[in-house]
Amino acid sequence: MDIRSQSHTSLNFSLLSREILGQQFETSSSVTSTIEAMMERPSTAKALIFDLKTRTLNIHPSNLVPFPDPTRDDHIIHVKAIALCARELEWPFLFPGALFSDNPEQQIIPGYDVTGIVMTAPDASPFQPGDEVYARTYPARPGNYREYSVGRTSEMALKPEKLSWTDAASVPMSAVTAWQALFEHAGVHGSDDPVSKGKRILVTAAAGGCGVWLVQLGRIAGLEVIAQIGSPQNDHFIRELGAAETVNYKTTSLKEWADMNEPVDVVVDCLGGRTLEEAWYCVKDHGSLISIVEPPEGKKPEGLTAKEVRNEFFIMYPSGQQLEGISKLINEGRCQAIVDSVWAFEDFERAFERLDEGHARGKVVVRIAE
Repeated sequence: MDIRSQSHTSLNFSLLSREILGQQFETSSSVTSTIEAMMERPSTAKALIFDLKTRTLNIHPSNLVPFPDPTRDDHIIHVKAIALCARELEWPFLFPGALFSDNPEQQIIPGYDVTGIVMTAPDASPFQPGDEVYARTYPARPGNYREYSVGRTSEMALKPEKLSWTDAASVPMSAVTAWQALFEHAGVHGSDDPVSKGKRILVTAAAGGCGVWLVQLGRIAGLEVIAQIGSPQNDHFIRELGAAETVNYKTTSLKEWADMNEPVDVVVDCLGGRTLEEAWYCVKDHGSLISIVEPPEGKKPEGLTAKEVRNEFFIMYPSGQQLEGISKLINEGRCQAIVDSVWAFEDFERAFERLDEGHARGKVVVRIAE
């Protein structure tokens, strides 16, 4: 599969593959449990690797399985499913410094949302062999489109009991991004906060991977959610998740909507570009405009009536603690995972094609093992 990008800089991901006898373990019991667990898995396994020079994806049937480094809080995970992220194959060329910071071998494996079973764990970890976990792992390491991968305590949470492997894989990045957008960047403080309750929020690309979580978490926080959608078929779907109103961008631009409606307290943009530019018209004075795509200030329309708007762009960070809070909401039945499609390991080309279409409802997921 060919992936084209404007930049040619390389990206760095590391395998962490050290000789296990060379590791420094704190206790003999840790050595024993680790060696026993490692004997249960092969030294090589299947992985999907992105070649930076040819910009192609290829399955490697005998890729080295990583060894855990207990000094870095490594857990080996037997991967069950992963989810893909839009434009992730462009990251090596766009953000090489950040992505290669923990990857000296520059091995690029896609898929940073993962769910699976812990095989090895540090003694002090809350996650032990046999635990079913899920995580958004840092992209400074190789991703999880492989049979065995690495997770760290700060990234992981127990998989929600209600969810299948494929449903669970769809959650971490999108849900945690939405959590941080609302509760860290937009000034929303939850359903018990009378100041936040009843505020109006506009979500762009509301049926997408992050958008569906912004709608659900916004509803739980007591916000009135206005959801931008792209088809009549998504109207009922997004209202069931908690939207009070929808705006179909194919029939009504955000600027046209702003001319006919009161401005909102918060806009969270998941698209960037022209959509982000028009989002400026929708937010009230002293409101918040948050984008997960690009800085809003660079898209502020010329001649826009002076507005005091706090505008911000941010990149999410993995948080097992926040993911634990999301797990609680899922197990209580207050929100749900949204999966667009599920693909077999070998169908990576079709999975990325579906992702690149830009019309997925929820997440594109790959089943790694049964």
